[in-house]
Amino acid sequence: MKKIAIIALAALSTNGFAQKKKAVVSPAIHSEIVNQPVQSYQNNEYNTKRKSFVDALLAKMTLDEKIGQLNLPSAGDFTTGQAQSSDIGKKIEQGLVGGLFNIKGAEKIRAVQKVAVEKSRLKIPLIFGMDVIHGYETTFPIPLGLAASWDMNLVQQSARIAAREAASDGINWTFSPMVDISREPRWGRVSEGAGEDPYLGSQIARAMVYGYQGKNLADKNTILACVKHFALYGAPEGGLDYNTVDMSHTRMFNEYFAPYKAAVDAGVASVMASFNEVDGIPATGNKWLMDDVLRKKWGFNGFIVTDYTGINEMIDHGMGDLQHVSALAMNAGIDMDMVGEGFLKTLKQSVSEGKVSEAQITQAARRILEAKYDLGLFEDPYRYGSANDAQKEVFNASNRAVARNVAAQSMVLLKNDKNILPLKQKGTIALIGPLVDNSVNMAGTWSVATKHGSAVTLLKGLQESVGKNVKILTAKGANVEDNKVLEDVYAAHGKVVDRDSREPSLMIKEALNVAEQADVVVLAIGESAEMSGESSSRANIDIPASQVRLLNELKKTGKPIVVVLLTGRPLTLTNIKDTSEAIINAWFPGTEAGYAVADILFGKVNPSGKLPMTFPRSVGQIPIYYNRKNTGRPLDAALTDKCEYQRFRSNYMDECNTPLYPFGYGLSYTKFEYSELTVSKTNPTGNQSIQASVNVKNTGNYDGAEVVQLYIRDLVGSNTRPIKELKGFQKIFLKKGESKQVSFNITPDDLKFYDNNLKYDWEAGDFDIMIGTSSADVKTARINWSK
Repeated sequence: MKKIAIIALAALSTNGFAQKKKAVVSPAIHSEIVNQPVQSYQNNEYNTKRKSFVDALLAKMTLDEKIGQLNLPSAGDFTTGQAQSSDIGKKIEQGLVGGLFNIKGAEKIRAVQKVAVEKSRLKIPLIFGMDVIHGYETTFPIPLGLAASWDMNLVQQSARIAAREAASDGINWTFSPMVDISREPRWGRVSEGAGEDPYLGSQIARAMVYGYQGKNLADKNTILACVKHFALYGAPEGGLDYNTVDMSHTRMFNEYFAPYKAAVDAGVASVMASFNEVDGIPATGNKWLMDDVLRKKWGFNGFIVTDYTGINEMIDHGMGDLQHVSALAMNAGIDMDMVGEGFLKTLKQSVSEGKVSEAQITQAARRILEAKYDLGLFEDPYRYGSANDAQKEVFNASNRAVARNVAAQSMVLLKNDKNILPLKQKGTIALIGPLVDNSVNMAGTWSVATKHGSAVTLLKGLQESVGKNVKILTAKGANVEDNKVLEDVYAAHGKVVDRDSREPSLMIKEALNVAEQADVVVLAIGESAEMSGESSSRANIDIPASQVRLLNELKKTGKPIVVVLLTGRPLTLTNIKDTSEAIINAWFPGTEAGYAVADILFGKVNPSGKLPMTFPRSVGQIPIYYNRKNTGRPLDAALTDKCEYQRFRSNYMDECNTPLYPFGYGLSYTKFEYSELTVSKTNPTGNQSIQASVNVKNTGNYDGAEVVQLYIRDLVGSNTRPIKELKGFQKIFLKKGESKQVSFNITPDDLKFYDNNLKYDWEAGDFDIMIGTSSADVKTARINWSK
């Protein structure tokens, strides 16, 4: 079922932002993607030609050459002159490499491809991969930030631009989208995903695949997508990266599998196996996961690649030696071995010992060759990338304007007491914080191709946005972290934080002096870029004490404080919530960070982002998520709202049950009023559909956008059901005083779930239909749906 809101376009200026005195949002808003699936060019004739070509090629290949197609080493971004002389270059000549990653630049890639197609026996071209996660050189907000836009048109557009830039520079495969559902903010890789909800995650998975792959992979500006990490990687025990994951099959299918399947249904070309175990067997060697679910149940026909040394890591899991785990992976359905070379070193021996068959290896090689055929590489191995194309396409003004817009749309207004925002463009602003003039941290984690020096800092963005009308004073005020050793740990991948060697008291004194001269303080605090991401688990997700101390001292000046929060994950904000007048969650906005933050602060863009992940009050509440299940002893709703303790009920003695900020939450500079919810039928039967509607009116002083969210609760079931589940959303744009009826079409498909036998169906009974501005603020109507 598709629920779509198409919004009338407003006039745009040349820089992509609406020019009005009132705060506005950029238009062109769509709730969900309406494109046809990718690879629509494929038909019986195409598939017959591809099969004939690949059959003929496989017939010429030795066993070693077939195994070679399954080998994916990291290039280490060697120089052009090393393409032939390196160990990898020699293996390419011998037909022992199927693809490379971690090499950047059209000329370098062309030189390596030349070795493959001119020096190897069968002249089979390579594929070239890279972690193009949230943009190439034009970098968009981190994926969790993209998800906060709830705008699938913008999500798809960001992936399309990333694909065009990467393809023009020689890349034809990205290890994205990462669609792992996670309710675990201690796990740093939440920054790479879409948050906690399977429905929202599924829409984003589809949008990203469509953006990367387009409708024809042979177009030279499309690239292979790779959905990851299959599966369940986002639910590690204790939030510890690479850790054990253990859950029931019903939970897998109902809460975690949906975005992976959505990517498969959208035609994703490749899938990456996850590091964690599933049912006690590492995913990389899990036949039930890779073959029974992914291929047989869902019909995936692309190729499966391991994560970095995923096969080798099964040794430490306790699954056996390199030969054994390599055979385990092959028998599970893995097609390509990233970096570890377990396939290259052991599969031939395993064939001779009967542990794997040559037919299995042939099938895996076939899948890699088919992907290369779909990319058009056999027709023209140099079709991807040229210096001229890259110069025109990469980091151009048009792409950067889109990135600026997307960044602004992703920001979430968490607090705005006394309507302090938007700021007026007059007077003096104190811009304070450890990262206000640091470009290398603006793009966030997994910004592999970013030219970090070209990112717009907060200081530059504000200075250029206000011109001569506003005086901006600045001070650092604090280091990201008091502990230098820990701050150095955070500064991974060259993303230094420019540590100040002065005593903290002196830095605060300077900041206070600046604040005293200002009308308002804009304080940028939170995380540095690599405090979230891979291998960035945090046991404590508070804002570091150095920055909280700075905020508390600034509060004593009596000046109003606007916090700009830089973060890659939900943080516990109870220690800053009541100390500031306003909080903008800016995530990590990308290369246009400073401009986008200025657009929000000064009302050029009215914030419309909504949280894709719950913000806890304290780390002890984790996991905390909106679509939880009731217990047999739920806390009384009135006591829940008051945060009062009740013995022998499911609640904490020392903390509220409710989050600090719930899923779907986000304020605007304007106000939206919801009418009571109406349904077209209160007693539908069978396969009938119903319409659930509310009237939404903009009663505030600004034009703005609102994400109208649909939730459903199945009140009685053969299995326990969540208290609510997101089933649709529409992002609407309303001018000041304008109202609009928003309707959702609901069918029995929206009521289906997997029972204990993994049967996917719906059950008759009572349902609560809910529509509102967040998961915690809805209008409700009850219906009874009979079969």
